[in-house]
Amino acid sequence: MNRKLRMGMVGGGRGAFIGNVHRMAANLDGKIELVAGCFSSDPEKSRLSGQDFFLDPSRVYASYQEMAQKEAEREDRIDFVSIVVQNHLHYAVAKTFLEAGFHVVCDKPLTHRLEDALALREVVRKSGQVFALTHNYTGYPMVKEARRMVRDGELGRILKIVAEYPQGYAVGDVEGDGQGKIANWRADPKIAGMSNCMGDIGTHAHNLIRYITGLEIEEICSDLTAFIPGRELDDDGNNLVHFTGGAKGILYASQISNGDENALSIRVYGTKASLEWHQEDPNELIVKYANAPRRIYRRGNSYISEAAAGHGYTRTPFAHPEGFIEAFANIYLAVAQAITDRIDGRDAPSEGYDFPTVHDGVAGVAFIQATVESSASSKKWIPFPQI
Repeated sequence: MNRKLRMGMVGGGRGAFIGNVHRMAANLDGKIELVAGCFSSDPEKSRLSGQDFFLDPSRVYASYQEMAQKEAEREDRIDFVSIVVQNHLHYAVAKTFLEAGFHVVCDKPLTHRLEDALALREVVRKSGQVFALTHNYTGYPMVKEARRMVRDGELGRILKIVAEYPQGYAVGDVEGDGQGKIANWRADPKIAGMSNCMGDIGTHAHNLIRYITGLEIEEICSDLTAFIPGRELDDDGNNLVHFTGGAKGILYASQISNGDENALSIRVYGTKASLEWHQEDPNELIVKYANAPRRIYRRGNSYISEAAAGHGYTRTPFAHPEGFIEAFANIYLAVAQAITDRIDGRDAPSEGYDFPTVHDGVAGVAFIQATVESSASSKKWIPFPQI
């Protein structure tokens, strides 16, 4: 490879927060260049967004179908597409580009329904393309260090896991004085799917558990609530969890936790030690012991392992904080390496690289479905879907 990878984008036009995050992350390491896109279902907004990004007008498209077809015909076609559209479109857009021969980076959740997630996994398998899901919190170096510690047995046998993702931005709408702060598509089941809060942020807590511990859910007991009047979908949820191997867990997510901002955190308790990590202080990993002082590991120091410090995942020296954009960028960095290896003939399975795959996406949709089913069931404890 003697050039940057050529990226296309579907969605993420003017005014879209997450699209801008993806563009900054992809651009951070200088390996990827945005060259094409369909940035809105409104052709005029897509055109104007292309102007904002200084793109060749001939590569700014009115529909994602047109984009996939015309890019496939070009000698300088895009290498991959980044999909940042609303939830209900993930399946169709991803399927279209995979079948057109493109690698895909897709925002989560993978799909609306578990059946579609399983079907898309089969499309990925048949296509042979690289597929990454942007569960971005796995990109933090100290999350990678936490996973390394668990894998190396430093915590011993895992007994208990507590993961939480409280936000408070919607609490004003409970009493009707929030001025519709979340009066958006995430509250519409036709667009967001079967869940709002658990689907939007609870899946991040679930994914963080799977990434760090490697444990899968065996059964779950869920209680989802829509505190905001008139809402069909949850804005708060609490889950008791039984994991493979006997570990027990608590997982909760909320958009009405007054005063919390983006307080994703995880605690993993083992027989030898425990660890905890907080997204709002992401450069630290706390490790605790029953009969010894606790240790605080900080990103960028020489004692941090290759799993967290290698592969370009840490970009600045110790004492210079890194955060949200860099975590996203670490997913794009790993994806870029996987795609470059394909282009250079060094074929390797996606599982050989450190980014979430379509399998993680299927697990996430299964988690959403299980919480919704459990919450509505009189039995409460239900087995996790077989995926």
